Amino acid sequence: MTHDDTDTDGDEDAPTDEVSAESGENTAARTPGGGAAPEPEPIESAAPEEFGLVQAWWGDGKGKTTAAMGMGFRAAGHGYRVHMLQFMKGGADSVEGVRGEYNAIAAMPGFSYENAGHYGWHGLLDGSADDEHEAKASAAFERAEELVAGAADADLTEPLPLDGDPDEGVHMLILDEVLYAADRGLVDPEAIVALAASKPENLELVLTGSHDEPDYLDGVADLITNVRKDAHPFDAGHRARRGTEY
Repeated sequence: MTHDDTDTDGDEDAPTDEVSAESGENTAARTPGGGAAPEPEPIESAAPEEFGLVQAWWGDGKGKTTAAMGMGFRAAGHGYRVHMLQFMKGGADSVEGVRGEYNAIAAMPGFSYENAGHYGWHGLLDGSADDEHEAKASAAFERAEELVAGAADADLTEPLPLDGDPDEGVHMLILDEVLYAADRGLVDPEAIVALAASKPENLELVLTGSHDEPDYLDGVADLITNVRKDAHPFDAGHRARRGTEY
């Protein structure tokens, strides 16, 4: 059987799919999504329909805080009110005071944060005073209790002002590194259990931190994720990098 090279449509130069693939032309258009990004919608105050779980992210791997903040941004993108309270994140000599996430959160409607950490890391002989770490962690936990109480007084089935005071209610509360504070003996693990038990039904509570398994959360947290390290650049002597670790 002979093959007729003549283009019956009269367009001998029309590129074939194979040529396009080789040349790289129209690659995005040939992906399942067709290369199109959904049009963003305005962020307007809204209320979640299915919030109310307790999440715990622990482990010796990188990404616990990152995952929590990712959920925070996702929730805020739907118009839900999100607040993050950070324990143990006062900084280190390799990290700037203003982290990238602080700038991003400040630019995101409905997402707010506060940092209750003491400079340095508890128990690491980095020049920081461990008794001050304990005082900061204790005060931060009292603050967490205030935020949970504020959520209990609010109607979380209704939209909340995107610029509203977090004391007057939030749909998602992230307590970053609170499990690490418990791991270091700065916060009583049973106090965390009691806090989770006291939260209002529709508050999504996200807890992060600790390299040791928080067994006390068994039967308390609805989601427990172990972020496990297989390899870490810190082990090779890399310091925290701007844009990835802060």
